[in-house]
Amino acid sequence: MQGVTIAWRGEKSFRQQCIVALGVVFILLWRRPALVWWALLLLNCGLVLAAELFNTALEHALDHLSPERHPAIQVAKDCGAGAVLLLSLTGVCVFIAFLVATWRT
Repeated sequence: MQGVTIAWRGEKSFRQQCIVALGVVFILLWRRPALVWWALLLLNCGLVLAAELFNTALEHALDHLSPERHPAIQVAKDCGAGAVLLLSLTGVCVFIAFLVATWRT
């Protein structure tokens, strides 16, 4: 839990993603979809938050190892951020599919 606490205190994007995940939970409670939607949406929320934690860990470790800018370190940081972005976009797509599939029910 210490890592989650550190990320919550120090990473604005992690706090924003937690709030979005909480919003997803409220929407799931409100809409009461099939369990498969619960699984898909909560799994995706967990993956986004975990990716953000990994990215935060990577950035802190790299900054500690090499405080000055280096092209290889920038590539590693960009790839970590790209992983978070990719999972976030996937989450948006899954959420849109959920809305389309459950709109009339």
